[in-house]
Amino acid sequence: MDGYGRQPGTTVMVVDDVSANRYAMGAVLRRAGHEVVPVASAGQALDELDVRLRAGALPDAALVDVGLPDMNGFELCRRVKSRPSMAALPVVHFSASAVEAGDRCQGLDAGADAYLTVPAEPSEIQAVVRAAVRGARRRTAAETLAHRLTLLSEVIVTVQTARCLGELADAAAAGAARLTGTPAVVFVIGPDGEPHWGGSLPGPPRGHGAAGRPATPTAVPEAALPGTAPHVAAARLVTRIARNWTEQRGAHHTVVPASLWPAGFFHPGVREDARLLLVFPEAGRTPVCVATPVRPADDDLLARLAQATALAAEPLLMYQAERHIALTLQHSFLPQPYRLPQLPGVEVVVRYVPASRQAEIGGDFYAALRTPQGVLTAVGDVVGHSLEAATVMVEIRHALRAYCVEESDPGVLAERLDRMLQHYHPEVTATVCLALVDPGTGRSRIANAGHIAPLIVHDDGDAEYVPVAGPLLGLGLDRPEPSEVVLTGKERLLMVTDGLIETRGIDLSASMEQLRTAAADAPPGVDELCDTLLGAFGGQQEDDIAMLALRLG
Repeated sequence: MDGYGRQPGTTVMVVDDVSANRYAMGAVLRRAGHEVVPVASAGQALDELDVRLRAGALPDAALVDVGLPDMNGFELCRRVKSRPSMAALPVVHFSASAVEAGDRCQGLDAGADAYLTVPAEPSEIQAVVRAAVRGARRRTAAETLAHRLTLLSEVIVTVQTARCLGELADAAAAGAARLTGTPAVVFVIGPDGEPHWGGSLPGPPRGHGAAGRPATPTAVPEAALPGTAPHVAAARLVTRIARNWTEQRGAHHTVVPASLWPAGFFHPGVREDARLLLVFPEAGRTPVCVATPVRPADDDLLARLAQATALAAEPLLMYQAERHIALTLQHSFLPQPYRLPQLPGVEVVVRYVPASRQAEIGGDFYAALRTPQGVLTAVGDVVGHSLEAATVMVEIRHALRAYCVEESDPGVLAERLDRMLQHYHPEVTATVCLALVDPGTGRSRIANAGHIAPLIVHDDGDAEYVPVAGPLLGLGLDRPEPSEVVLTGKERLLMVTDGLIETRGIDLSASMEQLRTAAADAPPGVDELCDTLLGAFGGQQEDDIAMLALRLG
């Protein structure tokens, strides 16, 4: 609006069946800087609005005569307002004959924004149109802001449900693309300077699942620098830029010229500038960078998204560090296959497969120990997914190694481990299966504490579980006597943790039967048995897997 109250660039439709009236009303509006679309009937008005709607150029207001011949102005207003795509169009009724209070009330009830009685002063006509357009624009702006804030809240919820930094960056990038309508890439820079990135093209998420969550966003195209993917090169550049702001706080903007930014990053085959929005929650905390090819109009909303992403990254980084420590503990204290002790008379193989990086850390373990009474093997799992579970697992393994020096009977060892947990970790429980095998006779004593029973796998294509059970360690309950079996050279003893077969939504007994069938069909040999089962069950595991197979040598 200029200093004279004009609204240049606005378009006003004038609907009147009298050509002289259309001309007079149009002249008044043109003097105020409006473009005028004259229409002679309600039917023509609806047709013109349809054409302009398809072209994305609806008028900014409509002045409608009440006494139209084919449809009165009230009905035309109702029809326009009943269509969601046109409901925001401001309508001003005017009439020289319907000037009573009841007429004005009828017009306003039909959805009109104002009512003029004519003849009227040009300044009044212009003021009424200006007010109608101004009110409609304010309503539209408020509705747009409300929509974008709702969208921002939905995006932030998705960001906060991310399970790892990769998912976090993907979710933030998809949200940034939805907010800006442009390609967007988000970099989350860890405390060691390692960037995690996620990229997405604009538009609604594709591939919604049953829960309504978007599928993995479209990745940033790989092309550009020789031998280096563009997102890797961009990540290095963003990390260097972020280092210059390490003592800053808040949101900061910078532009990376196209000559320095990888070609084809946002659009394949196109070299363009990159607009970076860097957000630092606090000095020294995790910075987040949002990269787009153009500077978004809603910088404030984008900065809020980046702030939420930075805050969501903190617990994920802490968990990542804790998981790294726990995995280091597990891998350092679990004996590696090539470091297993010499066990004369038996062949023992083990497998240990950590869960995916998105899964929580577990307390799975295995052991193969030489004792005066024979070979003691164990497979177990500390209940829980935390650093504490991993450390308790280490204590159980070392306690087992110490106890079996003097007493190797599985039943006695299970009782001692039970008391140890009650004394030092009363809030922790664990499962374990212990087997003491005499290599000379094949006589085996097996004790079970809440664990999956071991399988005896025959070379002739059969397999059965050893009938042995008992309560978890750490509960202080009475324990049954160990079971006894005699192994032959044509049989293999298999012990696994539940991470191999446990699947959400499937009964454990059904999974155990699948394991038994797969083990019976496996080729001879302990290595072949373990590899076959890992190939059949280990591809989508959500927990760590520990597996031990034994055969008389």
